[in-house]
Amino acid sequence: MDILFVPLFTVLIKIVDLYQFFLIVYIILGWLEVFNVVNRYNRFVYGLHTILFRMIEPVLTPIRRFLPDMKGVDFSPLVLIFGLYFIQGVLEKIVHKFPA
Repeated sequence: MDILFVPLFTVLIKIVDLYQFFLIVYIILGWLEVFNVVNRYNRFVYGLHTILFRMIEPVLTPIRRFLPDMKGVDFSPLVLIFGLYFIQGVLEKIVHKFPA
């Protein structure tokens, strides 16, 4: 069974890595838009923001409902990053449990 599970969990770990990367890009892009470093009306920036928004916001919205109001400071991306690190750690422990 390890022939099937190890590659499957390895792919899941890489998907979590990629999602973490997209989350960090989404956060940085939001900061750059707020500080007027990039223009949201630029076609590339708008397209990138739209794609990342559709990927990230459905996960952040339930986290925001769970967290208390912090007067304009959004800690939901931080909670999501820690959650993804936890999931990644669990998946890595499962992979290491199976002999190679």
